[in-house]
Amino acid sequence: MVDIAQLPTRRPFFRRRKTCPFSGANSPKIDYKDVRLLQRYVSERGKIVPSRITAVSAKKQRELARAIKRARFLGLLPFVIK
Repeated sequence: MVDIAQLPTRRPFFRRRKTCPFSGANSPKIDYKDVRLLQRYVSERGKIVPSRITAVSAKKQRELARAIKRARFLGLLPFVIK
C-alpha cells in the first residue's frame, strides 16, 4: 500500500485579483460621450455588466452605470439590443 504522507501534494489554485481598469496613472476617464468605452461594459443584450466580472471598483462602477444611463437617455447607447 501507498502511504498517504508520501503522495505529492498539489499547490492550491489562487485566482489573481484583477485591478480596476479605471484606477491608475494612465487609466481612461469615464465619460458618457465615450461610447466605445461604455460599450465594453454593456452585454450583448444591453445590460450593464456587473463589477465582479469586469473587476471595476465599487466607486467607478457607480460612475460607469451613471454614464451608461446618461448615454442611453441621450440616445448615444441603445436601451435594448435585439
